[in-house]
Amino acid sequence: MSDEPRIPLEPTPIHVPDDVLDDLRRRLELTRWPDDVGNDDWRYGVNRAYLRELVDYWHTGYDWRKAEAAINAYEHYRVEVDGVPVHFMRKPGVGPSPTPLILTHGWPWTFWHWSKVIDPLADPGAHGGDPAEAFDVIVPSFPGFGFSTPLPDHPDMNFWKVADLWHTLMTRVLGHERYAAAGCDVGALVTGQLGHKYAAELHGIHIGSGQKLTLFNGDRAWDLSGGQPIPDGLPADVHARIVELDRRFAVHLAAHVLAPSTLAYGLTDSPAGMLAWILERWVSWSDHGGDIESVFTKDDLLTHAMIFWVTNSIGTSIRTYANNNRYPWTPSHDRQPPVEAPTGITFVGYENPPGVTTDQRVRHFAGSDRGAWYNHVNLTVHDRGGHFIPWEIPGEWVDDLRRTFRGRR
Repeated sequence: MSDEPRIPLEPTPIHVPDDVLDDLRRRLELTRWPDDVGNDDWRYGVNRAYLRELVDYWHTGYDWRKAEAAINAYEHYRVEVDGVPVHFMRKPGVGPSPTPLILTHGWPWTFWHWSKVIDPLADPGAHGGDPAEAFDVIVPSFPGFGFSTPLPDHPDMNFWKVADLWHTLMTRVLGHERYAAAGCDVGALVTGQLGHKYAAELHGIHIGSGQKLTLFNGDRAWDLSGGQPIPDGLPADVHARIVELDRRFAVHLAAHVLAPSTLAYGLTDSPAGMLAWILERWVSWSDHGGDIESVFTKDDLLTHAMIFWVTNSIGTSIRTYANNNRYPWTPSHDRQPPVEAPTGITFVGYENPPGVTTDQRVRHFAGSDRGAWYNHVNLTVHDRGGHFIPWEIPGEWVDDLRRTFRGRR
């Protein structure tokens, strides 16, 4: 099979109509604010003072057209894959034989969360690397997110169905015989499924976590603890870490798995409400040391939020969680490990499990039941960086990914 597209592709730059931006400005101006007494410490959720600062800037200072121009510095395409609208951004590789690479984001990520790593992956020679390690970088929007919308005929979209779409995109639409894949968050599950079902057609995968593909299966997928109480007698630091992680993910998973449509009405109608919901995840999941704008500037936060808002995709994006559970993962084969593709994983200390230090992380994972799921060939941990790894520590992510595929192209 050639590496030329099987069908002609017409570039489709991103352009949001003026009337969508005008409607947004009116909604921001008319925001009705709740009381938020006693929440200076964010104990009750997003702090009103900071959210209002962001909303005021969104209304009077933020420039979407500037962000749109930066996004359009890359190639953009929109295709249908098995009847599903798929937007993807592309940076052609610069080197003797670039390897096709598909990058998959999660929630509340957008395709733009990969923007810090695209250039060094595609053109390593211009960034202190070896041109022989160039990738032809494909960055799709997850179906139901951003510009991969609308999805009226596909209400069942979930991570393992996206993996099938990605394989069709890379092989039948783009014409690649073999390719590489990487992902984080739910995108790591998509990538893991590619490494499970299509290992023979992949050079390998690189992910930002090593979860079981059964993560969302079962009656209590919305509860990471499975309803189990915290054991008695734990060291104080381990107990505190369990509580911290529970608080970080409990409301997120419960709301998205159990009642995404109920939540979607408010988030779709109010830009301030939508921003608050996704801001809480950016604040609690990133390693910012108490200053979220050291990781995401106001413009960064609002550009990602805009991609959800202007496409009216917040509802279909959160529906994905419920569909991961409603349509549970089932294996395509019974070989071991389930994910046969050579796998690299980047871990960060901010997400260490309770009682596991950073220097123990790799060994702990390799010996765990999660480690047994993967044909891991390159496990790396970093002290700094949070959940949004390619955004927070892009240099380390690029180095780790290159090492995974070195000698495997």
